[in-house]
Amino acid sequence: MLVLVLVGVAGWSWFWHYAAGQAQIAIDGWRAREAKAGRVYACGSQTIGGYPFRIEVECDKASALFRSNQPPVEIKAGGMSIVAQIYQPNLLITEFHGPLTVADPGKSPNIIVNWKLAQSSVRGTPAAPERVSLVFDKPVVERVAGGNRQNVLRAKRIEIHGRILEGSVTHNPVIETVLRLSAASAPELHPIASQPVDADITAVLRGLDNFAPEPWAARFRELQAAGGRIDITKARVQQGQTIAVGNGALSLSASGHPVGQLRVTVAGLESFLASTNAPQAVQTSPDMDKVTNALDRLLPGLGGVARQQATGSNLSFGISLLGERTTLEGKPAVTLPLRFDDGSIFLGPIKIGNTPALF
Repeated sequence: MLVLVLVGVAGWSWFWHYAAGQAQIAIDGWRAREAKAGRVYACGSQTIGGYPFRIEVECDKASALFRSNQPPVEIKAGGMSIVAQIYQPNLLITEFHGPLTVADPGKSPNIIVNWKLAQSSVRGTPAAPERVSLVFDKPVVERVAGGNRQNVLRAKRIEIHGRILEGSVTHNPVIETVLRLSAASAPELHPIASQPVDADITAVLRGLDNFAPEPWAARFRELQAAGGRIDITKARVQQGQTIAVGNGALSLSASGHPVGQLRVTVAGLESFLASTNAPQAVQTSPDMDKVTNALDRLLPGLGGVARQQATGSNLSFGISLLGERTTLEGKPAVTLPLRFDDGSIFLGPIKIGNTPALF
């Protein structure tokens, strides 16, 4: 019996060391794959443990150099812990230790990120990735300027999930991406983004030839050249009393901006317009002219009244007349086109913002 126990322990130890080696090969493979895309990861020091049932890799003073960015960006973190079960070495769970800093190479940080918990999971092999997820609990992003810190982003929770829905890494992959936000606010992005937002958005990228390691800018450029598209299969966004759901398809223009249209149903439009100061902004704008002209076609003189009394409620009522009346989650709502026009975003006839170029 003693001999059998010793043989079992020796066999298990050999198996653990073999699995640990396979996990290390997988980690090195992911690093090599990322390096081909211009993202170089490194550790100040690295140890492997977790015997007998897990494989744990501790990376102290983790860093990443994103050479594909222009200009390049250097990211540093306190460290990270990578865990794999001995029976499943190709599923890597990583926990990141903050704070995380973002800076130009060799310079002082200009972005500092903290969180309560930050984790990622990667399933598959470097040659055939299947699924990637990132989860942040209570993240806080701050910009450092002149010795002062300015809040850029704060949220209760952020989740990003990606998987290959159809095809394979080497042949016409269709990639599904899911973004979930809970109580997220970004005051520097836009005044309206200073109010907390909950969102659940699913998008599908179609038109890629393969998913070889490349910077995302190059990936989107390839998508545009191939006539690919981004399908928004599900989107729900809530801010205060305003709820919006929608779906549709977008393509990319030659300048890299989204182009296309989503069909969006909005409840609480009045609250949204009031929070954006839209009435004051559009009283003398071409957008207001479009609304008033359309209202005049419905009922002569109605457009003039809307212009003179462009409050949130009046403008909301005017826009509602131009859309399709419906209900959303038990609330009165209107269905309107959300149009992306090579850098600009329009809700019905009203311009509500701009989009950055994706390449």
